[in-house]
Amino acid sequence: MYHESGIRHHALEAYLREVFGPSVRLLEFERLGAGVHGTGFLLTIETEEGRRSYVLKDLSPEGLGHDYPSDRAAVFLLANETYGKLPRHIKAIDVITIKENGTMKSTGGGVDYFLLMEKAEGENYFNDLTEFSKKGSLDEKDIKKIKAMTSYLAEIHSLKKDSKTLYWRKLRDTIGHGECLMGVFDSYPDGTLTYDEMAEIVKKSVDWNARLKPKYKRLSQIHGDFHPGNIWFKAEGGLHPPSGNPLNTEIDFVLLDRSRGPWGEPADDVTALTINYVFFSIKHHFSIEGPYLDGLRLFYESYVALTGDDEIYNVVAPFYAFRGAVVANPVFYPEVTPEQRRLIFRFVNNVLDTDGFEPGRINDYLR
Repeated sequence: MYHESGIRHHALEAYLREVFGPSVRLLEFERLGAGVHGTGFLLTIETEEGRRSYVLKDLSPEGLGHDYPSDRAAVFLLANETYGKLPRHIKAIDVITIKENGTMKSTGGGVDYFLLMEKAEGENYFNDLTEFSKKGSLDEKDIKKIKAMTSYLAEIHSLKKDSKTLYWRKLRDTIGHGECLMGVFDSYPDGTLTYDEMAEIVKKSVDWNARLKPKYKRLSQIHGDFHPGNIWFKAEGGLHPPSGNPLNTEIDFVLLDRSRGPWGEPADDVTALTINYVFFSIKHHFSIEGPYLDGLRLFYESYVALTGDDEIYNVVAPFYAFRGAVVANPVFYPEVTPEQRRLIFRFVNNVLDTDGFEPGRINDYLR
């Protein structure tokens, strides 16, 4: 039997017995009241020492940055860590998680957390981008890989969701999240850019946030960090193509490190990858040319042909600002010279200053 909180009475009682002892009985479980952030419930239990009362709190699952279960977990883990450290503050007992089968388990008490995951096999796309510098044009395998990536993005982006809250969150996070534009700028060593130069890019991005808000129907399933280091290409039967023929290879890849929520603006994935054609070409040529230019154009042409999303050109600007700040960061890429960094930020500012991105004018954005 489910309580209005979504918790099964017997599952809660089983959890309480693990925490307070096998003789505990749950006597009362009722709603206390609700606020903007969530609802509180009164728990009264019978223990060997007598009756005790506690409050169980939830968080509303939409808005205020609580949209995903991991958001709500982060709020409660911080509360569990800090409540007891402030004088006169009530103490937190535990953080509880509900499993899919309805059972309840303790999550609180940890001093740090880790993720265990599978191991990727293959070579990441950074290897291909490095090899582009030695070529005059894209070869057949390069083209197949780009088409495989755009086909994949077209497929996952075809899954839509009607949520203004989540689309606006992606816009907001792209500018203000600790892992995105402002957070990346805060990791820059002093003297890399002036504070005013960083602020100018942030302010332009905030203007784009207002411009893109009405486009919330674009909300789609995304990867969230579709950059070359997270895309590992595999060959059929292992790491090496069969028969020694580099073109006789099944184009397949596996992805790592999906980040910052499963829903967002498709431009987040498109720019995470395509900024690297700009970045690598600037590193090697101080302009966008050769396979890098061809790769950028092919990526957009293939993606738009598959999705019909001509609007993508009109929404990429703030996402390029974030991704440009990443590749220009001397902490992440210490080999980037000051002159190359200036070109990257010239690209960022010029894209932010235009209404629509045009891949065919890519070198104009460096002027």
